Formats: sequence, C-alpha cells, structure tokens
Amino acid sequence: MLRLLVPLPLLFAGAALSAQTVDSPGAASAQALSEIRARNAIVNEPLPPDQAAMKAHVMFLASDAMRGREAGSAEYDIAAQYVAAQFYAAGLKPAGDDGSYLQHVPLIGYKPKGEGAFSLEMDGATIPLTYGADYLPSGNAAKDVTQASGRLVFVGQGIVAPQYRQDDYAGVDVRGKIVALVRGAPDRFDGEERAHYGSTATKLIEAAKHGAVGAVMLMAPGSSLERMKEYVSHESVTWADADGNGHVAAPQTPMLGTIGGNAATRLMLAGKVDPQAMHDSIAKGTFRAIAFPATLNARVETERRRIESANVSGLIEGGDPKLKDQIVVLSAHLDHVGVGKADAAGDTIYNGAMDNAVGVASLIEEAKRFRSAGKAPRRSILFLAVTAEEKGLVGSDYFAHHPTVPKQNLVADVNLDMPIITFPFEDVIAFGAARSSLGPIVKQAAADAGVSFSPDPMPEMGLFVRSDHYRFVQQGIPSVFLWPGEKGPGKAATEEFFANHYHKPSDQIDRNGVDWKQGVRFVDVNYQIAREIADADQRPAWNKGDFFGTLYNGYGAR
Repeated sequence: MLRLLVPLPLLFAGAALSAQTVDSPGAASAQALSEIRARNAIVNEPLPPDQAAMKAHVMFLASDAMRGREAGSAEYDIAAQYVAAQFYAAGLKPAGDDGSYLQHVPLIGYKPKGEGAFSLEMDGATIPLTYGADYLPSGNAAKDVTQASGRLVFVGQGIVAPQYRQDDYAGVDVRGKIVALVRGAPDRFDGEERAHYGSTATKLIEAAKHGAVGAVMLMAPGSSLERMKEYVSHESVTWADADGNGHVAAPQTPMLGTIGGNAATRLMLAGKVDPQAMHDSIAKGTFRAIAFPATLNARVETERRRIESANVSGLIEGGDPKLKDQIVVLSAHLDHVGVGKADAAGDTIYNGAMDNAVGVASLIEEAKRFRSAGKAPRRSILFLAVTAEEKGLVGSDYFAHHPTVPKQNLVADVNLDMPIITFPFEDVIAFGAARSSLGPIVKQAAADAGVSFSPDPMPEMGLFVRSDHYRFVQQGIPSVFLWPGEKGPGKAATEEFFANHYHKPSDQIDRNGVDWKQGVRFVDVNYQIAREIADADQRPAWNKGDFFGTLYNGYGAR
C-alpha cells in the first residue's frame, strides 16, 4: 500500500516532526513559531489574488518541511497529496488509478553490490583485472547477478546514423560478443540528434540490435578510474516491470561497467591501435571497428530495492463530441533532489522552488484557468505532475508506457520544467517546436498573449531530449518544452540562475528574487498555447520526415 494513502493530517504531522529532531514539546513549539515567523517575513507584501495563489503553491511545495521532495520520500508523498487536492479544487476529474488522482509508480533503486569480477583472456592466459584500477562495475536494474563472456569488439561511439553516413558497426560481427564503447556523439550532428545518439541507452539499444551480449565503456589507455569510484556507490533509479524487475533499455545487452588503466593499455597494444589516431578518426567520422584479440569475462552483482511513489493526474473532458477522445497532456515534474551537501550558509535542503515548484504551480493555475473559462476545450486535457524526473525522467517514462488513459488517444504533450520567472520575459521558447505542427500553434499563441516566439537559443545542449516531454516523443507523440525566453534581461537572468541556484539549496522563493507577476504571465501564455492545441481543427502532427517523428513512428512523420 502506498504511503500516499495515509490520511493527509497524519502525513502533515509526520513531515513537521521529521524535518528536525526535537527534544521536548516546548522545543517543538519554539521551532514551529520560528518557522512561522520566517514564513511571515517573506509573505507580508500584498499581491493580487492570481499572483498570491501561485506564490502560495510554491511556498508550500518548496518549503523546508518538504525537504526537497525527493521521489520516494514521505515529503514527496505529501506534495503529491497537495497537488491532488488542488486538482480536486479546480474541478478536474480523477485520472489516476482506481478512480483516484494518483498513479502508483513502482520504482527500483539499484547500484553495484561489491566489486564484481572482471578478467581478460589474452594470448592463452587469463588476466584478472583490479577493481578501481582496471575496471568499475555497473549495476543492472533487471537482475541481481549479471554474467557475460565474449570477445571484445571496439565500436567507437557505437552509432548507426545513415543520415550522417556513420555506421560504427560496419565490417564487424558482434553477435555473441561484448562491445566496447566511448561516450558522446560527433559535433557535426544536429544538437538534439547528437544528444539522442550520445545517450548510453541509445548505444545499448543499437548494440542489442547487432546481437551483442554486453557492453563496456572504454577509457583512454592508462586513464585513472579513481575519480569515478565515488559514483559507483550512487543509486540509480528506474521503474519496475510486472515481474518486479527494473526496466532497462536493452535487457539482453547490459552495461557491464567501465574499463581503464592498465587494462585499456593492454587492449590497445594487443589490437595495435594508436590511441591518438583512433581519437582523431572518431572525431572525423572515419572510425572503423576494431576486434580486440581478447575475451572479457564479467560478473556483477546488483543491490536493488523497491521505492514507492506516484504521479498525479487529473482530466478536463473536451466539449467536442468528435474530438474529446483526443487528449492533450500538460506535464510538470513534482520531485526535486531532496537533502544534500550543505551550502556556505549550512543549508542542506534543496527546496526546488524554480525547479520545479513554479512549473507545478503553473500547471495547477492553468487547470483553474480552463475550468473558469466558461467553455470547455474541444479536446480533453490531462494535467500530469510526475515523479522521479530528477532520477532520469522515470515517472514520465512510466506514464508513457502505462498511461491511465488509452495511449492511442494521446495527441500532444506540453511540458513545464523550471520556468525561470525572475525577470520580465519578452519572449518564450518551445524546445522542439520546429519538429511538428505544434510550432506554428505556439508561435501564434505567444503572439496572442503579447510575447514573441524565439527558436532554441542553445541547440548544442540538446534540451529537447532532457525533460519529461521526451518520454512522450519516444512514444511517437508530438511534444514541446516551454520556457521564458532570453530576449532583453532573459539571457543574463537564466545564466545567473544556472550559476548560483540550479540544484542548490538557494533555489527557494526568498533567495532568488521570484517575480510573481511573471509567473502569472507565464500561466497566461501556457493557457493560450494549450487552448490553441486543444481547439485546433487538426490533431498535432510531426513534420513529414522529421528525425524523431520517423524514428518513433509518430503521426504525420512518414
């Protein structure tokens, strides 16, 4: 049973007492009074009702009592109950499990257990590799014990991209073998496509297509793994399948670990590879796969644990009998990164006000805007607050694979992630808008709301694949990710936030200068965009021949 089913008053009481250990009722009262005074100090300025409503959501969601809303924590559960209550107050129909607003999301936390065992067979001899010097293991969410053995084939970045005339598997047969990979993708690729091809998941899927039984990341000869050792013990998170095992990109081709140090040197020498020439060939796109005269034997144990969390989902039904079965999703992630390393002021709570309490507040206020509009949208609209975005877009991936509404009815996603509202924005950005018919809709809606529309100002960062909307893209659904733009003061404000507040304890409403008027303007623009999509005569479609639309068999792409 989910902790989310605990009565709300008990959850609030538990959170209040868990934030800090107290020695007596008197100490608890003094602590509570101090917190109330602190809160009053940041809310005493008068605000118009719409701005006050938005601020109130963020005050609660980004409060110290929520302790950073880490997925799987009791505080995240309270935040989810809060959003569910707000959806109810806004008149949304429950769209979670069993007539509720909550969709149970079974998560799996996993990391390597122990050191594992790696060895190379070369020249008729077995050479044990040394943990931390020659190799580091990777956990496998799908199994407690992973074993693989096979000849090693170095396939560079492991990319097959016909449109760029790159096939790193050309000329080699890796069936039954283990592929060695290096990270990244060529700079000559489109920024969003480069991010796609550079992801480890994409590389593993490609290796599986070619029949490999495992993969390792290969470091430069003699490279030290010392700095990477601390990350081995960090827990990764995915969602659990029906059998209780973690969902992974390519279960038949697991990532076994990383090889470096003397082991990498041995392999390069045995394969008669010039490391610099190899590096240059990868950069130039002239790389050719190399079959090392070596067999890798790997055994890895994985420590796994179940984590329970939930997405929050509410629906406004469309008013057009012919279109109401089509559903436009408006999404925002509810979780943040929890409690961590102290900053200079000794603060350890990563409140996540901008990231992404403001996005969730926008979602709630937009739902209220639709309900008060007096006329239902033609298509239905699903308001979705997801868990575990900070763990790798996990909650949205679970929903995209297991939607609480018929998957074929989902026609678009508009995602709200970390809107920076510390400045009077003059434009909006919709990452990925140029890839589908959503682009012109967003552009016109922005103009109607009194702001201009700007293209992605940083395509090299591949932001289109780095937030929750991308999990809908991977199901073939046209999607965009909205942000206040960089015109006027926007660029400086965005850079300041990333430099001083992003994933830091200072991301809270009393320390990074939130302008609530801009929050309401952002809701206005979002509403206009969502309304246009919901009321359009035609369903959203991918541009014909678009890379992502074609890759994921999206409507209109072929």
